[in-house]
Amino acid sequence: MNKPVLRRLLSYTKPYMPFLFIALACAVVSVWLSLLVPVLIGNAIDLIVDYHHVDFEALLNILLRLGLAICGVGVFQWLQAYFTNIITYRTVKDLRNRLFEKLSTVPLKYIDGHSHGDLISRAVNDIDQVSDGLLQGFTQLFTGIVTIVGTLIFMLQADIAVALVVILLTPLSLFVAAFIAKGSFRHFRSQTMVQGELSGYAEEFIGNMKLVKCFGYERRAEAEFDTLNQKLYVHGQKAQFFSSLSNPSTRFVNSIVYAAVGVFGAVSAINGGLSVGNISMFLSYANQYTKPFNEITGIITQLQTAFASAQRVFAVLDEPSEQPDAPDAIVKSGSEGAVTFKHVDFSYRPDQRLIQDLNLNVAPGSTVAIVGPTGCGKTTLINLLLRFYDVTDGSIEVDGTDIRRYTRAGLRSFFGMVLQETWLFSGTIRENISYGSENATDDEILKAAKITQAHSFIRRLPQGYDTVVSESGGNLSQGQKQLLCIARVMLRDPDILILDEATSNIDTRTELLVQEAFIKMMEGRTSFVVAHRLSTIQNADVILVMRAGQIVEQGRHEELLEKRGFYYELYNSQFAHSK
Repeated sequence: MNKPVLRRLLSYTKPYMPFLFIALACAVVSVWLSLLVPVLIGNAIDLIVDYHHVDFEALLNILLRLGLAICGVGVFQWLQAYFTNIITYRTVKDLRNRLFEKLSTVPLKYIDGHSHGDLISRAVNDIDQVSDGLLQGFTQLFTGIVTIVGTLIFMLQADIAVALVVILLTPLSLFVAAFIAKGSFRHFRSQTMVQGELSGYAEEFIGNMKLVKCFGYERRAEAEFDTLNQKLYVHGQKAQFFSSLSNPSTRFVNSIVYAAVGVFGAVSAINGGLSVGNISMFLSYANQYTKPFNEITGIITQLQTAFASAQRVFAVLDEPSEQPDAPDAIVKSGSEGAVTFKHVDFSYRPDQRLIQDLNLNVAPGSTVAIVGPTGCGKTTLINLLLRFYDVTDGSIEVDGTDIRRYTRAGLRSFFGMVLQETWLFSGTIRENISYGSENATDDEILKAAKITQAHSFIRRLPQGYDTVVSESGGNLSQGQKQLLCIARVMLRDPDILILDEATSNIDTRTELLVQEAFIKMMEGRTSFVVAHRLSTIQNADVILVMRAGQIVEQGRHEELLEKRGFYYELYNSQFAHSK
């Protein structure tokens, strides 16, 4: 048994310890009553062995006590299950909340570096395995141990010799169970890891089905899925093979125990040591004694799966969170919009340098366009500005203060960002537009939608602003989804605006209208515009031309064209076909 994992999991049950003690007490009482039943049955048998001397009054008294004992077993088993479920589901709820909270605090590079499907599998499937195995299994394991110990005590009180036979055969069952558990754990751990890989692949495949079909990748995708599925099958088959050995193996040992009790009990009865009722009691105890071994070996299989799943969950919880805000971090309600990059170095990987000694001064209210080939570091600048990643060296300042001195929430409240990739959640159009602006009025939402030209298509929807958007906006076009994302930022009215190819999925006519809205919105506020289409940023106050993490040119559109440098080459490469 993996004791560190068990101890850590049980630490989550501390708030519910009273329920745990009640459940364990109910287990003890129900086991004691169930052990009392064979004694009563044995006594009843002894009363009717002699056909001519049946004590019906005493027999009736025993039967009444037997009925009460059986009812008591049922009641206390129900109470045990009730309180066990309270502990289990509240603990699992806390664990899942803790995991979700952790995922919201880990650095963005951790999310970027792991399959989203695998992380979802840990939050859902693995925690369900913990619920089914460790927590419920632990209570069943306790009940089984109490049953074994209690049965031995009752048997020792009845006849020491027969009880010793059972005790001497017990290590055989324990050895078999331990051997099988050790072999199955390794395969169950591999099984859960492959399940995570398979979930991740399925999530990618289903989430990008259009792309898969567009490139005719169905057969190769099926083949790759089949490879992972076959890998899961192999590990699952081995795990189930080992776990399936436990029940028949322990049943075989338990049959030996039952036969031994029957033989020795019969010999003892012939010699006058035991009565017929006592033999019946011992045979019942032999069944009750061996039954927990069968259950425990089955529980061990669950425990192996649960331990492997718990390790995957704790692996996420053990990841270092983002460096917390300093105790004296600055909380500021608004920004003037002055941004300065001072000797900034940054790389996603230590062995692969990206941005080196970047210096930039952005005056309040100016519009800065960032252009350059793919992979030159345009979006990286935005990630650094919002502290999704921290600079390796140097500093970035907003209003003359290092952004690391602001609280993250306070810093990000300065910005409004529209990305090329749209994100909508399952909810109404109104809820999606007001995301991050919960106190916005209907008039403000309507105004933002009209400015971004989204109002016209929204009012044509079946329920207008109350139309429910499906997951990821599947019932809207790409352009409509982008308009809603732009309206969301318009509603927030940020001090600094970031547009990362914000109009890439909008038709040309709508783009012209949205550009006009952006021009109005950018008046008097600092704006960063990442663009591939150079025609959209000709009116920028300054254009930064990036190449391999460096700003190689900067200036206004006309100035950069006159220099006939790298920007001139980029511009002409886009418009060469029109010449």
